[in-house]
Amino acid sequence: MEFSFQLPCWVADCFEQTPPRLASREDRMRLVINAARENVQKETGGPFGAGVFDDKGELIALGVNLVVPCRCSVLHAEIVALSLAQNKLGHYDLSQVGTTGDYELVTSTEPCAMCFGAVPWSGVKRLVCGARGEDARSIGFEEGPKGPNWQEALEARHIEVVTDVLRHEAVEVLKLYHKHNGIIYSPDCTSHS
Repeated sequence: MEFSFQLPCWVADCFEQTPPRLASREDRMRLVINAARENVQKETGGPFGAGVFDDKGELIALGVNLVVPCRCSVLHAEIVALSLAQNKLGHYDLSQVGTTGDYELVTSTEPCAMCFGAVPWSGVKRLVCGARGEDARSIGFEEGPKGPNWQEALEARHIEVVTDVLRHEAVEVLKLYHKHNGIIYSPDCTSHS
């Protein structure tokens, strides 16, 4: 058996048009928010974007949410970006790659429970978030059982967490998805068999 996924064609154009280095957190966040917005406007997936950057601000991988078009619940933007970065850099642990192993995951919305679990396994040293989990829940997404002290849990593993970067812009993408009646995909956690 084999599993693969393909990013929408427009993501390659976005990647090619990105400057070699995005020096500020805001510039990096704006890129992933714009990717999330494009994903909504072009109807190629959910309202989430993520990118992996090196310590100089160079974009290593750009991911968008592909759950609905690929019919795969794990293809959240963070998982897509981390998978592509690990594949490109040739190692499952990004802390072991390059001279510093200092990679950053920038995501338009703070990670759900699944993506939270992927962060320490990936080897990134920093997580930068735009919108909050509560913002995703406000349009109907279920973020899963992530503890209230999730930031401290990552920081205990020496992963810096930065939140609310361009939060308002990130929330606008969530609202746009809701306005366009985007599919809210999550398991029915209320049913019992």
